[in-house]
Amino acid sequence: MVKNKVIHLDCTLRDGGYYNDWDFSIALVSEYLQAMAALQVDFVEIGLRSLKNEGFKGGFAFSTDSFLSSLPIPTELSDKIAVMINGAELINNQKETLSKLFGPKLQSPVSLVRIACHVHEFEACLSAANWLKEQGYLVGFNLMQVADRSYEQMTSLARKANNYPIDVLYFADSMGSLSPKDMSSIIQAFQAGWKGALGIHTHDNMGQAVANTLQAIRNGVIWVDSTVTGMGRGPGNAQTEYLAMALAPYRPFNGNPTKLFELIHKRFKSLQVQYGWGTNPYYYMAGQFGIHPTYIQEMLQDSRYSDEDIIAVIEYLKVEGGKKFSLNTLEAARHFYSGEPRGTWSPKTIIKGRDVLIVGTGPGVVKYCSAIEAFIEQYHPYVIALNTQKALREELINARAACHPVRLLADCQEHLTLQQPLITPASMLPEEIKQALSVKKLLDFGVSINNTGFEFFDNYAQLPTSLVMAYSLAIATCGQAKRIFLVGFDGYPDGDPRNNESESIVKEYLSSNCPLELISLTPTRYHMKKQSLFGMQK
Repeated sequence: MVKNKVIHLDCTLRDGGYYNDWDFSIALVSEYLQAMAALQVDFVEIGLRSLKNEGFKGGFAFSTDSFLSSLPIPTELSDKIAVMINGAELINNQKETLSKLFGPKLQSPVSLVRIACHVHEFEACLSAANWLKEQGYLVGFNLMQVADRSYEQMTSLARKANNYPIDVLYFADSMGSLSPKDMSSIIQAFQAGWKGALGIHTHDNMGQAVANTLQAIRNGVIWVDSTVTGMGRGPGNAQTEYLAMALAPYRPFNGNPTKLFELIHKRFKSLQVQYGWGTNPYYYMAGQFGIHPTYIQEMLQDSRYSDEDIIAVIEYLKVEGGKKFSLNTLEAARHFYSGEPRGTWSPKTIIKGRDVLIVGTGPGVVKYCSAIEAFIEQYHPYVIALNTQKALREELINARAACHPVRLLADCQEHLTLQQPLITPASMLPEEIKQALSVKKLLDFGVSINNTGFEFFDNYAQLPTSLVMAYSLAIATCGQAKRIFLVGFDGYPDGDPRNNESESIVKEYLSSNCPLELISLTPTRYHMKKQSLFGMQK
């Protein structure tokens, strides 16, 4: 490599895979690789390499040597293929894990291995560089979420890398919140501790990914990342098509962008419409306040969140903190119900000795609507509908349950139009939600969130999560119901992490100190007792 030449790495298939589970068509991949070869990028980070196999993901989530060997990799890229490992996989049994992931470089299509680490993982992962070097690979480390560290802390982190054979030390603008001025300060801190090559991976929350990359180059960074049309988690990254042109003064050669432009027009524009990456005012706001962009991504993909709702959530996370994201259970919500749990309503006053039917939001409710309504009319259970589920006739629903504060923010106005009382931790809600629901009949059942599992009391419960599925099970149990029937808990498509979270709720409930009999009357993928609605008909 030419010393101090800017090295351009495209990581479209790796970073873009967060939108499509790394399941790219071979036609797209072939055209993409041809475009990268024509553009003369220095490296193509083709995907992740991982031993974690939970749910369906495409081949680029694992990027095994055998899979890569099946791809039409142009000769021009034969020594320019990179993969990334998540550092969390290297914390324990490091050598054993590495030996399962990699063979000698001479037997692999891969030339560069990058390890992505959070700050707390960095030191434990550094020794992986020794092992990978012995196998013949170039080695990079990508430090994430360093922007909120002090100058001294960043220098200290960088200094630790000097003792290992690392070819490039990257840092990522993980929240997309950095300005060019911030970029210069961070680079200066890294340069005070690390004497090797520096790299930058920018995110485009605030529309500054390319500008920040160019500022980093002016400050001495020589490795830079980008993706085609910016495809990547949340708002995405610096766009390859723009950065390649902007790099002209910093590289001794420039390739032909024609194939790239054809690829964008033919393949990536439709993908962008489908998945919606790219910056917008919400990502900009999240970047301003250091909020993880996946919060915005999740809300934008959920039609229940209006413009006003998204802004309200950002305001909440701005105060409570949102640097870490936990899928479907926002980290802020897990800590939302603080202090002693409290409630004023005991479910026993209505439920004791009765069957309870919990109505979920899965497609089974619509499909079996007539049979569910017939079951209710014949058995007269106490019917609890989750959130704003409206597939059944209104008069058959006794109450609705909602406890997730962000969902309540989104659904407040709709709850006011529904006739049933709302079971919710009313006395524990913030004032703005209380005021919004002031004319609604509320049944105040308290909650505390603790990862030790379920515990049941008279007018509140301890839950492992603030998801309404767990809350509704606790309502029935604290109410001393006879049995719990469920409908509409179909589950999510294969590979959706929400399946794991819901399955965990069922498992923890059934292993709690006093679970009730749990029976699903419509198809479900969760492990519980199953019966058929149609077999219950009298």
